[in-house]
Amino acid sequence: MARIDPSINFNGNAEEAFTFYKSVFGGEFSNLVRLKDMKDPGFPVDPADADKIMHIALPIGHNILIGNDVPSFLGRVNEEENRSKISVAAESKEEADKIYKGLSAGGNVEFPIGDSPWGSYFAMFRDKYGIEWMVDYNPSAKK
Repeated sequence: MARIDPSINFNGNAEEAFTFYKSVFGGEFSNLVRLKDMKDPGFPVDPADADKIMHIALPIGHNILIGNDVPSFLGRVNEEENRSKISVAAESKEEADKIYKGLSAGGNVEFPIGDSPWGSYFAMFRDKYGIEWMVDYNPSAKK
């Protein structure tokens, strides 16, 4: 079966955000490449962008959360746009609580964690970096 790995664009704070995500999910980065590491003469790097992240990857379960900083010449990412949400399927109510508490810290909660009308334990929020998340624990879901 194919795997879906979400990828997120940032305005220069990808490393900070991914360090935060690592503190919530655990694990280690499987890849971290800075713009200054690019060796392609067709892709000049502005010195102000040199330490920005070209690619960062954090394995989470069987998936990988991917991110990068947008180089200055491409403009800024609109952090208030209605982006797609990243949905996390927790394996227990306790894990859902832990992930919700960690990721929502300093963010904006749209739907606090609790029992949903469709029978799962669910939350929806935007984290302190503007990324939208859903955390869901469904005890009747197939594992």
